[in-house]
Amino acid sequence: MDTETADVIGHDVTTITCVCGNTVSRDGLIQANSEGVPVYSGENRPAELAAWPPDEDLYTLCPSCGRVYRDSVIEETGTAPVAFRVDVTAGRIADAIGVHWDISS
Repeated sequence: MDTETADVIGHDVTTITCVCGNTVSRDGLIQANSEGVPVYSGENRPAELAAWPPDEDLYTLCPSCGRVYRDSVIEETGTAPVAFRVDVTAGRIADAIGVHWDISS
């Protein structure tokens, strides 16, 4: 099975165009942990969001389709293979996405 790969400019995770067509400026992309759960770096972290990883091993979640990309791979190689997928329609991930958008707006 071929690995799906998003388009990316240079080695910059903020320039990802997800396989589904989503971008930072379209429906947004969210920094996440190694389980695909959106992260929060500030104080008073909402319970739905994961803590910022102490090792800074960050991922980028597409909230439109659930594809997740590993930031370090993008930064090192300039390519954006899909690391894994999560369900963005239900459960912890969906709850976290909702909270992320609420505090980001």
